[in-house]
Amino acid sequence: MLPELSRAARCSRGSPGLRDAPRALPGYGRLPGVSPGFYGALGLYRSSPGLRGAPGVLPVCEMLQGLSRSSPGLRDAPGALPGCGRLPGVSPGLYRALGLLPRCGPVRDRLGRCRGAAVSAAPPRGRSLRGRRRAVRGVRCPMALAAGRSLRALLPPGRVPLAARRCCCGGGGAGDPGGYRQRRERAARDPAAFWAEAARGLLRWDGPFHTACRPGPAGTARWFLGGRINVSVNCLDQHVEKSPDRVALIWERDEPGTAVHVTYRELLDLTCRLANTLKKYGIQKGDKVAIYMSVSPLSVAAMLACARIGAVHTVVFAGFSAESLAGRIMDSECKAVITYNQGVRGGRIIELKTTVDEAVKNCPSIKHVFVAQRTDNKVQMGERDIPLEEEMAKAASVCTPESMDSEDMLFMLYTSGSTGKPKGIVHTQAGYLLYAALTHKYVFDYQQGDVFGCVADIGWITGHSYVVYGPLCNGATSVLFESTPVYPDPGRYWEVVQRLKINQFYGAPTAIRLLLNYGEEWVKKYDRSSLKTLGSVGEPINNEAWQWFYHVVGEGRCTLVDTWWQTETGGICIAPRPSEEKAEILPAMAMRPFFGIVPVLMDESGKVIEGNDVSGALCIAQPWPGMARTIYGDHQRFLDSYFNVYPGYYFTGDGAYRTEKGYYQITGRMDDVINISGHRLGTAEIEDAMADHPEVPETAVIGYPHKIKGEGAFAFIVVKEQTTHVDRVKEELKTIVASKIAKYAVPDHILVVKRLPKTRSGKIMRRLLKKVVTEQSNNMGDVTTLDDPSVVKEILDAYQKYKEKSSS
Repeated sequence: MLPELSRAARCSRGSPGLRDAPRALPGYGRLPGVSPGFYGALGLYRSSPGLRGAPGVLPVCEMLQGLSRSSPGLRDAPGALPGCGRLPGVSPGLYRALGLLPRCGPVRDRLGRCRGAAVSAAPPRGRSLRGRRRAVRGVRCPMALAAGRSLRALLPPGRVPLAARRCCCGGGGAGDPGGYRQRRERAARDPAAFWAEAARGLLRWDGPFHTACRPGPAGTARWFLGGRINVSVNCLDQHVEKSPDRVALIWERDEPGTAVHVTYRELLDLTCRLANTLKKYGIQKGDKVAIYMSVSPLSVAAMLACARIGAVHTVVFAGFSAESLAGRIMDSECKAVITYNQGVRGGRIIELKTTVDEAVKNCPSIKHVFVAQRTDNKVQMGERDIPLEEEMAKAASVCTPESMDSEDMLFMLYTSGSTGKPKGIVHTQAGYLLYAALTHKYVFDYQQGDVFGCVADIGWITGHSYVVYGPLCNGATSVLFESTPVYPDPGRYWEVVQRLKINQFYGAPTAIRLLLNYGEEWVKKYDRSSLKTLGSVGEPINNEAWQWFYHVVGEGRCTLVDTWWQTETGGICIAPRPSEEKAEILPAMAMRPFFGIVPVLMDESGKVIEGNDVSGALCIAQPWPGMARTIYGDHQRFLDSYFNVYPGYYFTGDGAYRTEKGYYQITGRMDDVINISGHRLGTAEIEDAMADHPEVPETAVIGYPHKIKGEGAFAFIVVKEQTTHVDRVKEELKTIVASKIAKYAVPDHILVVKRLPKTRSGKIMRRLLKKVVTEQSNNMGDVTTLDDPSVVKEILDAYQKYKEKSSS
């Protein structure tokens, strides 16, 4: 036995490695930095987790002999000797211990070329196994070959089947050297191979997948078949093993200046205790759990605890009414609810437990309500209510993760439907996690050590993908923002950037437009030199807001990515980055599709529109791992909404313009497209033009029936408080639209309102404005998602006064 292996055998029985090795043989510890997969392969552990990935397969010898010169393992090994790959599940610590790798610092980029690494191209696929061995023997690496021969002597002959070799070999994927264009072209040409390489390189698997993608009729593609994985292990355990004291979450509480730092070790402890508490009260794999909590480390732990035991979570924004919460609970058939006694936001108390009590009266499926304490105020506790922190204190701090199939359900998230009934969008384990992590890394150029600040609530898909799953899978430090952009003053965002030294800031255009209204002084008051990347999400950002965000907030030096994606896509689909190095970024434009995303524009007859400088319905031509799998309980609605409109394509519901250079600009929802005298026009285009007026921070344009033109444009605007000559502003707006678009695009009516109807995530509910204008106010539909439902009456009153004034 090699001296290094003897070291492993002589390690104390209390070594940290033993905690990872159920049924370890007496006297055998684990070398720090060496994963259980290696020991399982050598037979030192009788039931090592590593063996789950390769039952009966002992491929150590193959990897150390360098049968694959571009093994996924090379991406984890900066400075790796040419020809030496790494067994999946075996950490670089083993190879350093054997002298195969130089001692080096932490890996910075698990998917791209490591700094200083000379990664060789893979041998031709046609070369025989014997030929590959000859090639390896030619490498001047005596230590590597000696170690390979010594290890091979420990293993029975003939135990390296083709399947194991295939798992570690193959062409490049997301992490290959090369430019954006080459990666994009490969992902479009051979998506299965591209995503397979990315999945093997980025995710930790319990058992390997045998098929990267099983295509089928539109809406039926499945990814990483046969693979076994646990999402919480990928988000927590793998980082705890390497850097347990790295900060995972920075909770920026509603109370200014009271940030709480939570390490990966602490978050794992929190998650395991919560998971064990759920199990104690009967929550099992496949059960549904509603989470109705304000943003906090405990709410993140609740999501991860569900993932750890195989339960399915559905997070409901902690501001929805009891009726909305009950509807989601009943539709998803939840067995339990996790909530706080109260929430705190913008200096106000939100009665969460009271809302839950009202909701569960009509939800017979709910067996338990777990209640945590966000404030010191006491709330009434009933028979099914369980004090969460008390139970967690009694629970074990270790919870064995459930091994899940790649396509098992991870979570459901409800989004508004055109019919008024929310849709329970279903995302699954491996594909969603891979896509969220990869887009987080590449779109925002995330580097290890950065502080990533996405200010979205976890109740929305942005919070799922870019507050929780994407950043934590990448081992990032993620900011949890509990407050509002104007509490206690309009400088809150920028004070947080200064204090927490945030490197990437990701927020909604609505918030940017709101803060723009308060002027530059609130921004320039604080040091923003830590910022490297800015991002906008949720809706197309207008040019004025983009320019203010870029020049004032980012000081003209930060990359600004206007991202387009949806709840259904799982992650960012179109954004200015990634791209070729120093490629141009155009204001207020999403621009470039992400790897594996193939956009097409369709005309009204369902034909693909070729060429550039064209507009049409935005569709995506091939599946990708992060896409939703179904609408819970109504797969036909899923097919009808997204795949049957344009058969063979995923229909986004948005319109887009492809520029002369081939970039994509989102023009708005297709149901927000109006036809004025035969001219199809996205309402977002009119809004963007009107937003250039310095005294108009917010606009919303809808179409309405017109006797002559077919449809006309009706604009609702919000003006700044100091504006006095409103009629002059209206005339100037009409001139701007005529000059920027055309005279036919000028709104027939412009109505000034105090505020626009917005959801809690900041989206304008234009369908309500349309009902006001078409005088269908008696049938407003579901308004429970509005931030303040009283805004409807305000707008109705303003519209009536406008009508009376116009008629007189």
